[in-house]
Amino acid sequence: MSDSEQPQDPTQRYPQPEFPQQNQEHPGWTGPMDPPPDHGEDSYRGHELLLDRKTVVTGGDSGIGRAVALAFAREGADVMFTYLSAEEEEAQETARLVERAGRKAVSVACDIRDEKQCRSLIERAVSEFGHIDVLVNNAAYQMSQPEGIAAISTDQFDRVVRTNLYGMFWLCKTALPHIPAGGSIINTTSVQAYKPSPHLLDYAMTKGAIVTFTQGLAQMLASSGIRVNAVAPGPVWTPLIPATMPDTTKFGKQSPLGRPAQPTEMAPAYVFLASANASFITGEIMNATGGTPLP
Repeated sequence: MSDSEQPQDPTQRYPQPEFPQQNQEHPGWTGPMDPPPDHGEDSYRGHELLLDRKTVVTGGDSGIGRAVALAFAREGADVMFTYLSAEEEEAQETARLVERAGRKAVSVACDIRDEKQCRSLIERAVSEFGHIDVLVNNAAYQMSQPEGIAAISTDQFDRVVRTNLYGMFWLCKTALPHIPAGGSIINTTSVQAYKPSPHLLDYAMTKGAIVTFTQGLAQMLASSGIRVNAVAPGPVWTPLIPATMPDTTKFGKQSPLGRPAQPTEMAPAYVFLASANASFITGEIMNATGGTPLP
């Protein structure tokens, strides 16, 4: 058993606030973050749970998406992932991690706010892989507005909704003909879906919609043998935080465990839901909130 698999006090396992104050321009980058996010580079150990699966992960350049791409690869899957054009260097690092695990990495610059780019992404996946076993809708956008609804511009609202909802809808719709029975879709919602923070009103709204979409689509596809689930993270230390939050010093301190999650702590939930171990699980929301109770 590796050190990462030994029982550990979860309150002490990773860095705890207070963190240095740090701010970045959106979309944010991993390198300048203090403490650096942990994606499982030195700790995630695969067990061939996804051997030879063909997977697509949106927002795979950093944060939760990078951790999921790395875990999928170490479980034996090939990974196509998306990134924004400004995140080229981040994407190269994710691709390197996947390839070091001995699996195929395909990085695609794709803005999922655009329907044509979503269609092209799925066409590329089918061209590269032949089919799609697992689609992970993880890419998201948020921007904190402490002054409330009056400060949320129409442009911001449109970006949040198109990234978090339209992209997920288009990708699911386009991918479904290429997902065989036994395949699955995994969406990323949030603790914000149930306990919305006022400064993230528009973001929280979309995360609530993802819960409903997941549960409805799961019922629609059950008879086809395709499972649809979601993961609801609590606070997670990713580049989105210094890029969208005005105060990073106490981020995650409000969770019962007293700290934010590291991206690697989210990855096992996606692996489980993608694997045959979850064959009787569909329409479920797996909460990974650090102890915040949810419905």
